[in-house]
Amino acid sequence: MSEITTVGLDLAKNVFQVHGADASGRAELRKKLRQDQVLAFFSQLQPCVVAMEACGGAHFWGREIGKLGHEVRLIPPAYVKPFVKRQKNDAADAEAICEAAQRPTMRFVPVKSEETQGAAMVFRVRELLIRQRTQAINALRGHLTELGQIVPQGAANAAKLKDWRRVATRYDRCPKVFLSAVALAATVLFWL
Repeated sequence: MSEITTVGLDLAKNVFQVHGADASGRAELRKKLRQDQVLAFFSQLQPCVVAMEACGGAHFWGREIGKLGHEVRLIPPAYVKPFVKRQKNDAADAEAICEAAQRPTMRFVPVKSEETQGAAMVFRVRELLIRQRTQAINALRGHLTELGQIVPQGAANAAKLKDWRRVATRYDRCPKVFLSAVALAATVLFWL
């Protein structure tokens, strides 16, 4: 058995697939690992290139496997797909990842640090809250248009609607259920 120089690791929720190859690209290792066996397996393996698709969890596993002395390379999934030779399954994906990692012109994604991932999460959550706030404002504007209350676009203009008693007294002839729905939309809006 030759020395393993490149390992393709197909990540999953529970069972990971490993494909190891020597410098010539010949398969030397095919193995299934449960999630709790991954680090123990790579700690016993000689330092080599460990490649995986840049997908959910890849940066975590990249950091952990990198701590064991391996060179970790993340490959965008679109670059791995052309190397899948047969039906798509975890073993075929691991082999394709291994083969793609051995290509000299392959482009890799750097492993993100915990700080970088944390900052990206904060940014994405903030963007989500802004989108939800905009949706709530637009829904509230639409409901108020049904009552004849025209509100200009923008969050600054929606802030003028905090006094719902004014709206309720102006439109007291409207069904209470309708006003309750508008009040509920406004409450959600101002919580965001």
